[in-house]
Amino acid sequence: MNITETCDVWQKLKSTKKPIVLYGMGNGADKILSVMDTYGVKAADFFASDGFVRGHSFHGKRVLSFTEAREKYPDMLVVISFASSLPEVIARFDEIDGLYETVAPDVPVSGDTLFTYDWFSEHVPEFEKVYDMLADEESRAIYENIINYKISGKLCYLRAAVSDEACVMRELVRPDTVRSYLDLGAYNGDTVRQMLDAAPYLQNVWAMEPDARNYKKLCLYAEGETRASVRTYPYAAWNKRETLTFRVEGNRNSTIAQNGTAGITVKQAKERQIEAERPDAVLGGSPVDYIKYDVEGAERQALLGTEETIRQYKPRLLVSLYHRTEDLYELPMLVGSLHNDYRLYLRRFPYVPAWDINLYCI
Repeated sequence: MNITETCDVWQKLKSTKKPIVLYGMGNGADKILSVMDTYGVKAADFFASDGFVRGHSFHGKRVLSFTEAREKYPDMLVVISFASSLPEVIARFDEIDGLYETVAPDVPVSGDTLFTYDWFSEHVPEFEKVYDMLADEESRAIYENIINYKISGKLCYLRAAVSDEACVMRELVRPDTVRSYLDLGAYNGDTVRQMLDAAPYLQNVWAMEPDARNYKKLCLYAEGETRASVRTYPYAAWNKRETLTFRVEGNRNSTIAQNGTAGITVKQAKERQIEAERPDAVLGGSPVDYIKYDVEGAERQALLGTEETIRQYKPRLLVSLYHRTEDLYELPMLVGSLHNDYRLYLRRFPYVPAWDINLYCI
């Protein structure tokens, strides 16, 4: 495993002599600022794209336009502080990266572990074990680039770790062989619809979504879907039947409430009690060809909640690896412990920061 970065992004920000200017506002910027504060690092200013400046302020400072920021700070260090998968936004990130020293710090979506070089050094044996488990060279290259990115925050590693989505669908998902599908974290039905569009022989779908607003939309979609039987369940995917506290965002950031991320302040969201259930119990022994796990940090519990199905039917799995810092090594090792016949492939689609990292288990 070739990991070349040894100075993590937070140390870089602490040692720089350049003014640090954050690009973007909101929850992501709040998290980054909170971590910067623990390192004694201060932001000089904030800017937004020229067309998005409306005279508002953020953390007591008037938000500059990009043009204003360039005039005020000819040699600034830019910190990208919001997430996007939009091609035009990623192209803007790359343009700024070509003009100024630019980083996009990695902060966890869920959990309390920050990916630093010191933390990585403590877990090298686990990362090396997973590296050796990966089935092809593309997976291993992506793994190395993701780790180097998470340490350094450098965009070049994200540009080097992008997979071809059509190839992934054709060679790994193989939708023409999917007749039954379990969608964990079904949101409003968008991923069910995508699978039905791609899988001509899909007949049975089980979809779990705990957020009430999203679940209502999911049910409306399922009621009108005629291509397959779509059964919906208002449960969080978990390893046992349990009542959990759910942090409601009404979007893809809705998640099981975890312990607060160490040193990271996040915008408070409404919380309510929800029911969690084992997907194995929902399936009731029914065979499944393909399972998608995108459950905002609860992937470990969801995998354990499908242990019976995995051991009996060996379905193909898609497991999100980007919500919790530990997921990059814990989840591949867990899949291997549930069934040692799986070949593991790592793929990543365009996103800044390193989101949309998927483990395909075949």
